[in-house]
Amino acid sequence: MSGLLGKKIGMTSLFDASGKQLPCTVIEAGPCVVTQVKTIEKDGYEAIQLAFGEKKESHTTKPMRGHFAKASTTPKRYLAEFTRFEEGHKKKFGEVLDVTVFTEGEYVDVVGTSKGKGFQGVVKRHGFSGVGDKTHGQHDRLRAPGSVGASSYPSRLFKGLRMAGQTGNKRVKVQNLQIVKIFPEKNLLIVKGSVPGAKGSILKLERWS
Repeated sequence: MSGLLGKKIGMTSLFDASGKQLPCTVIEAGPCVVTQVKTIEKDGYEAIQLAFGEKKESHTTKPMRGHFAKASTTPKRYLAEFTRFEEGHKKKFGEVLDVTVFTEGEYVDVVGTSKGKGFQGVVKRHGFSGVGDKTHGQHDRLRAPGSVGASSYPSRLFKGLRMAGQTGNKRVKVQNLQIVKIFPEKNLLIVKGSVPGAKGSILKLERWS
C-alpha cells in the first residue's frame, strides 16, 4: 500500500474519450515527509508516519519541534500512519513523497470526515418517508418516526434503533476512485467521483496493491 495525505480543493468535471462528462474531485496530494518509521522490534508493528501541511514553529510544542527536526523538516500540521506497504517500496526516514507516487488510471481509496449536519430527524438521517398524507387528523405525523417499541415486552428500546440524532461528521472511506489526471508541478490529482468532507478538509489517500 502506498499513500499520501492531501487536501480537498473542490469539484469539477472532465470529459472522457467518448465525450461523456465525468464529475471529479480535485485533491492537493502532498508533499508529505516521512517523520517516523516504526518497526516490529521497537514499536511492535510496522508503520510509517507521514506529515503534511505547514505550521508555525511558534504554534508547535518543543517535543514536536524536536520530532520534526530529526526528519530535517519544518513543523507540520497533520500526521497520519500507514501500516501496510508494497513489496520493496518501504519508505525511508526523512524522505519527501509527492503526487508522483500515483499514476493516472489507477484506483485509490480516500478517507475523510464527512460534513456535519447537526441534529436531524429520521427523514433526513435515515430516509424515512413519514405517513405520506394528512388523513384522519394526522396533521403532525408527516415526518415522525412512528412506533419505537412495545410496552409489555420488551418494555425498552433495543440498541441501534434508527432515531433522530447527530448526522454526518464521521470518518468515511470511499473505495476504488479512479485517478483521471495528475498535475505533478502543482501536486494536484483529479479523481472520478466525490470524496467525503468540505472544501479544505484533510484526506488520506491509499493505494492497495
